[in-house]
Amino acid sequence: MSHIPTFPDLAGKTALVTGGSGGIGAETARWLAHNGVSVTVAGRDQPRLDTVLRSLEAISDGHAAVRIDCTRHDELETARAEFVARRGKLDILAAFAGGGTSRPVALEDVTEADWHSSLDHNLTATFLTLKTFLPSLKQGRGGVVITMASTAGRAPSQAPLGYGVAKAGVIMLTQQAAHDLGPSSVRVNCISPSAVLTDRTAAHMPPAIREQVVLAHPVRRLGSPADVAAATLFLASDSSGWLTGATLDIAGGRLMH
Repeated sequence: MSHIPTFPDLAGKTALVTGGSGGIGAETARWLAHNGVSVTVAGRDQPRLDTVLRSLEAISDGHAAVRIDCTRHDELETARAEFVARRGKLDILAAFAGGGTSRPVALEDVTEADWHSSLDHNLTATFLTLKTFLPSLKQGRGGVVITMASTAGRAPSQAPLGYGVAKAGVIMLTQQAAHDLGPSSVRVNCISPSAVLTDRTAAHMPPAIREQVVLAHPVRRLGSPADVAAATLFLASDSSGWLTGATLDIAGGRLMH
């Protein structure tokens, strides 16, 4: 596919993409595969993971899919052991798993269950993923981590309160990890997308609302999973070799610092 940028240094590397059963994670996995990376996609929906795996196998051989709930440390540890036994090393960790059950409501109406769901599925899941797989990255030296935040974690928004707070936490977790892991030659950066038109977004965003959201972005369009995948390739490659602890806003100009 000619529109996918090529980073020759990625060829032959291994990657784990959590949240890889669809949307941004699945597209990122495919772009990595087109760059010669052996990709393992992880998520909670096995049928969707199987579909993504078939799309990876249509690109090249040597890919895998594994069902993991990233809020469960025991499942992550099992997956890590299986990954190391199969791949031997981990070069790229794209910690993209997220989700939750919360909906946008006033602070006083946020339930304790929704608050915990937002933090567990976004911040805790990212923390546990890093905690589990960083030793494997450190062993190889030169490993790369890319975490997933959101513009909701960068500025107040209409997103659910707990989601925004959790994504802000992911940004700080990224910066702390980058600080601590720099001497081990592991780089840790964060991607922070604005509104991305995934299949799920398209199904739940009425046309009138979509038009309003488009107008909120200076480039006058929503983002696509490909926009995020392109940024991930850059952060995973040697082209960003002196970049760590950074948050890259993939936001069409909606957020400017």
